[in-house]
Amino acid sequence: MRGNALVFWMIVGLVVVAACSKDTKGAEPVHTPTPYQLKVPRGFPPPLLNPDNPLTVEGVELGRHLFYEKKLSRDNTLSCASCHKQEFAFSDAPNRFSKGVDGLSGSFNAMHIVNMAWLQHFFWDGRSPSLEEQSFHPVVDPLELNTTWESVLEKLRQTPKYPPMFKKAFGTEEITVERVTKAIAQFERTLISGNSKFDQWQRGEAQLTELELFGFTLFETERGDCFHCHGSTTTGNLFGAFGQLVFTNNGLEPDATMPPGRMNVTGNPADRGKFKIPSLRNVAVTFPYFHDGRFQNLQEVIEFYNMGGHPSNTIDPNMKAAGVGRNWTQYEKSALLAFLNTLTDVEFLTNPAFSDPNEE
Repeated sequence: MRGNALVFWMIVGLVVVAACSKDTKGAEPVHTPTPYQLKVPRGFPPPLLNPDNPLTVEGVELGRHLFYEKKLSRDNTLSCASCHKQEFAFSDAPNRFSKGVDGLSGSFNAMHIVNMAWLQHFFWDGRSPSLEEQSFHPVVDPLELNTTWESVLEKLRQTPKYPPMFKKAFGTEEITVERVTKAIAQFERTLISGNSKFDQWQRGEAQLTELELFGFTLFETERGDCFHCHGSTTTGNLFGAFGQLVFTNNGLEPDATMPPGRMNVTGNPADRGKFKIPSLRNVAVTFPYFHDGRFQNLQEVIEFYNMGGHPSNTIDPNMKAAGVGRNWTQYEKSALLAFLNTLTDVEFLTNPAFSDPNEE
């Protein structure tokens, strides 16, 4: 009896194992994309990542292809990269205003894309609260790519490389607006600049010249008065919008000619004339400057701040020289310019991981 029972249970065990094996073979494999390890430069604060869109190697690579994909435009002639060029720190230098598929110009200078993983509120007026939402708008903007998402999705579905890439990034070959914008946002969050001459000096790997060092001292003190909005310490080495200070009125216009700025989003008159504070990283290659691209070079920008700006009801209180001037010496102006040039990160401007995958 015991022998028969043993044989019985052995047979049962084999049947169960076989059944489990059959079920496993028929089951859909679990989607496990590769986590992307974001390299945070020394001295930077923790990034502000989206928990609903975790970075993955597959998602970032898909986003890179989509960033350079001209099928996102109505006539297949423009991509995100057409107005955000890597060699100009993903700005549209030297153009004051970018032109869309119909040759029409916008009214704002294209912002450069750098260290987006630390930022919130996108566009000059901050109308998009996330990179995912920001990525949605250029496709349908009549002054930019000027198409419909339905058309874009159909073109991507008909492009052989994309269904497998979407499956690797998101688990299935389904191509949706949400997945496209998530992938582009993932790629943009990897565009990190933190290896300029200034960064190397901070790490003890390079030396600043006497002029550059004096410029940094001016920049970080009340004499230069740049540090309130762009300071190394006050912005966590981002040199732009950070924490609670994201938008400001820097005195570009008096009340009579002041544009709405951030007020278009909030409806608050106190936000009139306020625009997002751009990062000064790679500032030497992101000309022309300010939201309307009015200044062609950094010398003009320095002269504007030396003038002090125009007084108004909403001007930043730190613009203490508005209507008076700062009276910098020529040496001080040259020093500020020399320091700003140390923020150029050549590695960022040439990194093949950020370049057009179609040219590889």
